[in-house]
Amino acid sequence: MLEAFLRSAIAMAAPLLLAALGELLVEHSGVINVGIEGLMLTAAFAAMAGAYFGGAPALGLVLAIVAAVILAAAFATIVVNVAVNQVVAGTALNVFALGLTGVLYRRLFGVTGTAFTVASLPIWKIPLLNQIPLIGPVLFQQNPLVYAALGLVPLCWFALFRTRWGMELRASGERPEAADALGISVYRKRWQALLIAGVLTGLSGAYLTLAYTNTFIEGMSAGRGFVALAIVILGRWRPLGVAISALLFGAAIALQFFLQASLLAIPYQLLLALPYLLTIAVLAIFKGEAESPGALGEPYVRP
Repeated sequence: MLEAFLRSAIAMAAPLLLAALGELLVEHSGVINVGIEGLMLTAAFAAMAGAYFGGAPALGLVLAIVAAVILAAAFATIVVNVAVNQVVAGTALNVFALGLTGVLYRRLFGVTGTAFTVASLPIWKIPLLNQIPLIGPVLFQQNPLVYAALGLVPLCWFALFRTRWGMELRASGERPEAADALGISVYRKRWQALLIAGVLTGLSGAYLTLAYTNTFIEGMSAGRGFVALAIVILGRWRPLGVAISALLFGAAIALQFFLQASLLAIPYQLLLALPYLLTIAVLAIFKGEAESPGALGEPYVRP
């Protein structure tokens, strides 16, 4: 029972962690991408279409990344180069993605859709390590995207806090005018962060169709992008904190399923709302205490 719960918690946390790590980079550059929900949904559809028509999950992964990066580039053009309000642009992106995926889904599979599934990502069992009691099956019998999500945590920390690139990125998010005066291209750093986040969010969306449901449902991102935003806040803009927060939310989602399966006399609507109630609580408790990047959400126009 405990092993199944922990394994489910990590599996549920993986797509949130991928998206949150991408958003972490973006916010350190000074941009807040509310449109992460739309990127995730579009990537989920692209992954399903690629795997369904191409017959291979690998093609689905590629198309998911391409779709998310295209939307991320469009968002970057609007908020970085044109300096449009970031929250408004992100909201518009979410609405666009919801409509686009809905139209394409119905165009390809009909008004009510067709019963279909796509091939799932394989489970990689790491020899010897997967034999460790409890820890082995939980950590070392997962799909490739889970390993990628966990491996990216130290990589993001190193890139942000131990490289010149990370220093320049954080300077762009803290004091863009000063960074510009020192010869750092704020526009370029923000573009780079958004494109990298597009790749990670593309993998996150692909996870939903290739490792979670093995199909596509309209609006299936179901608020996970907003949960990723909350995870960055709860994690205090640090990779390790983001990872721990993602595991907390993953555990909340897993607990929701386990409570439903236990047949307790609890309204299922309340159980479905559990992760989102946790999101609201996190935003209410930690928003005022966490130290966000100094220029977060502020458009920068080079003088």
